[in-house]
Amino acid sequence: MPQGGDNATLRPADFAAIAAIMQSDARIHLSDAKVTLVQSRLARRLRQHGLANFADYVGVLGHDADERAAMVVALTTNHTHFFRENHHFDHFRDVAMPRLQPQARHRPLRIWSAGCSTGEEVHSIAMCLLGPARSAAGWLRGADVKLLATDLAPHVVAATRRGVYTTASVAPVPAPYRSAWIHEDGDDATMADPARALVTAQVLNLFEPWPMRRQFDVIFCRNVMIYFDDAAKSELEARLVDSLAPGGYLYIGHSERLIGPAAARMESCGQTIYTKPEGRS
Repeated sequence: MPQGGDNATLRPADFAAIAAIMQSDARIHLSDAKVTLVQSRLARRLRQHGLANFADYVGVLGHDADERAAMVVALTTNHTHFFRENHHFDHFRDVAMPRLQPQARHRPLRIWSAGCSTGEEVHSIAMCLLGPARSAAGWLRGADVKLLATDLAPHVVAATRRGVYTTASVAPVPAPYRSAWIHEDGDDATMADPARALVTAQVLNLFEPWPMRRQFDVIFCRNVMIYFDDAAKSELEARLVDSLAPGGYLYIGHSERLIGPAAARMESCGQTIYTKPEGRS
């Protein structure tokens, strides 16, 4: 029998076993419509292990924790771009920042990009904070402002840390920000040091314990919850609200909504933008 995953058929029992792992380890829901996607994405994993069928691969998953983690990463979708859903960044610049900037003179400010993918979102936030010109970044001198970027997949976290993109990918960046905070050299576009210095990128599974102790002033968690069932969405949203400081802002994806306990604790202040009222923990 030829070795390699390209010719392997993903049978219902094997798909069910893989879907159960995705649900238990990452709370990602795989419907039956995802069979072809799972088969194509995992074909490379079968080849690497010299396996001819998915039944043997499921067997490997039962005893190889590293491969189990690699499978979860392989089946995680990472899609993003700079200034995606631009109305969020308009609100962040026009509403959130004017409120937060004066506070930075006497207390730390913390912002979280949860599900950061390759970092375009968190670097868009960084450029907003820095401003459309080098001279606009003066308010950050001496201020304790930090951006946390987290994702389940180590390779996209590493890309966020590098902060190197293609010139084509930075096309959505408004020209003043692009000129001030991105160095372009041939096909490479590298985030400037002041932008990268604001960002700390870490691997984090959103359904495992979070090491962060300080509440955040702003949380971006966009187009992440679309992969979860309602129970997982409700659990994650409640934890995000717990981690948001009173008066803080939560930005979620264009097709997402707050459900469960989180919905009662937050107030809408824009399209998929919510604030946690002052006086609520």
